[in-house]
Amino acid sequence: MYKRKWVFGLASLILAATLVLGACTPAAETTPKEQTLTVYSGRSEALVAPIIDQFSKSTGVKVQVRYGSTSEMAATILEEGKNSPADVFYAQDPGGLGAVEHLFTRIPDSIVSQVEPRFRSPEGKWVGISGRARVVVYNTQKLKEADLPDDIWDFTDPKWTGRIGWAPTNASFQAMVTAMRVLWGEDKTRQWLKGIQSNNPKVYPGNTQIVAAVGAGEVEVGFPNHYYLYTFLRDKGESFPVRNYYVRAGGPGAVILVAGAGILQTSKNKDAAQSFLGFLLSPAGQQYFASQTFEYPVIEGIITHRLLKPLSEIKSPDIEMAAMADLKGTLNLLREIGIVP
Repeated sequence: MYKRKWVFGLASLILAATLVLGACTPAAETTPKEQTLTVYSGRSEALVAPIIDQFSKSTGVKVQVRYGSTSEMAATILEEGKNSPADVFYAQDPGGLGAVEHLFTRIPDSIVSQVEPRFRSPEGKWVGISGRARVVVYNTQKLKEADLPDDIWDFTDPKWTGRIGWAPTNASFQAMVTAMRVLWGEDKTRQWLKGIQSNNPKVYPGNTQIVAAVGAGEVEVGFPNHYYLYTFLRDKGESFPVRNYYVRAGGPGAVILVAGAGILQTSKNKDAAQSFLGFLLSPAGQQYFASQTFEYPVIEGIITHRLLKPLSEIKSPDIEMAAMADLKGTLNLLREIGIVP
């Protein structure tokens, strides 16, 4: 579906060109000036601040961003209710979006229609902005891809004791567990969690730390999103001894997660909010995510990393992102087992 091209030395030039073109689009020209847009972001500042700044420079709209975890931002919006100052909620995963979807207004079809149906709300309340594939990272000095099991379930085998790293408090991990609950059911998901837990996995705060630990040989495998590896390859070179493995059997271990955004019903700046979403989905915005954060674009024709496996070649499960809204149920399960506090 998406073109896979890569010219590493020209990536920054292409990105700069598309950003300039993006600034010249009619949407940018007609965006009201001297407004202040308030964004609650469950995505980290390091990942999204540059593209938010570019939107502001291109349109003249000032953007105030409140950063935190997706679950924290969702809880804040729910607590604030009609008094929330947020115009846009930019979430890391569908669970966070689903938690507040009833507070979103419908997004115009001109924006929603750009995104594949499985990566957006059926009611048009939120849209995916970029995609992340769940993968297994492995140390290439200790393992070959052929050594890895077909299914993520098989990491419950005791032979993996002490060899696994995971980040159970991470929102993307929790989204994968939600996918397990949808695809496998509650009982099998509970068995998988207990099986991994019995293998004494090393616990890390996030995906970056997992990839670093696998590279250092602290553990042999880990369960992050795909794009963290590419930052290491960019910074350390392709000799960095870690690679992504997309589980052959597919299922929840190969689920494609979307980061997405919606506009609050109470927003007083809906025109600017719509322009913001439109900018993130423009070629300029999508090229930023493909070139700078190594994520999957959700529109066609965007240049991606040459090592990035095309979405069409990943055996990802057929699951609507909207079906993954029950973050609360996942957190309850993780707490029940004692994996998170």
